[in-house]
Amino acid sequence: MDAHSIKVACSSCNLRELCLPMGLNPEEMDKLDRVISTRKRIKRGQALFNVGDQFTSLYAVRSGFFKTCVTTADGRDQVTGFQMTGEIIGMDGIVSDHHSCDAVALEDAEVCIMPFDQVEELSREFTTLQHHVHKILSREIVRDHSVMLLLGSMRAEERLAAFLLNLVQRLHARGFSQSEFVLRMTREEIGSYLGMKLETVSRTFSKFAEDGIIDVKQRHVHIKNVDALRQIVNPQTCA
Repeated sequence: MDAHSIKVACSSCNLRELCLPMGLNPEEMDKLDRVISTRKRIKRGQALFNVGDQFTSLYAVRSGFFKTCVTTADGRDQVTGFQMTGEIIGMDGIVSDHHSCDAVALEDAEVCIMPFDQVEELSREFTTLQHHVHKILSREIVRDHSVMLLLGSMRAEERLAAFLLNLVQRLHARGFSQSEFVLRMTREEIGSYLGMKLETVSRTFSKFAEDGIIDVKQRHVHIKNVDALRQIVNPQTCA
């Protein structure tokens, strides 16, 4: 354990409903507490893990924001996802026992370390935990498909509107406002994720502001007309 790690207990965590299955009895929760017993603090800009690192654990984000990214053949960083409180990072390493991307903190963050071999062992013992692990893996597949749809068939306005709707929905599930939030990522990182140039991201933000859909002050975003964003993404169902 390094100097930035501290002991924890899942049973007393107010985020357990986000990253752990419901319905574990006290004995099962006690066993899980013994497995997921350590947190790690990561400073803004530091990597939780890098491409090629040996895969040993999954990480539940307790606080803060992360981005996952890969380096393209020409040396550019390609953002592959953004992860927030209550979400799990590290599943990219399951296939080859080595991580296939970097996970970098976008702000000071804290994660709970979940040693994968022990989680696997417990999931065979608790069907509830096994089902939850399968749900997490399935959710990642669905998210990847959604990103492919964004990049493959949507215009710039549709991509940014879908991104903002997804972000505010995920934040609201964690108790934050349904309409106001702070972007933890830069516009350049948003562009990398959405397959858009920085200029296009900035121009699209400005257009949404001019149309009265959002207010933007640097990284502070206020969604004034969520229905208008939905209309941009899916005009058929919103007509």
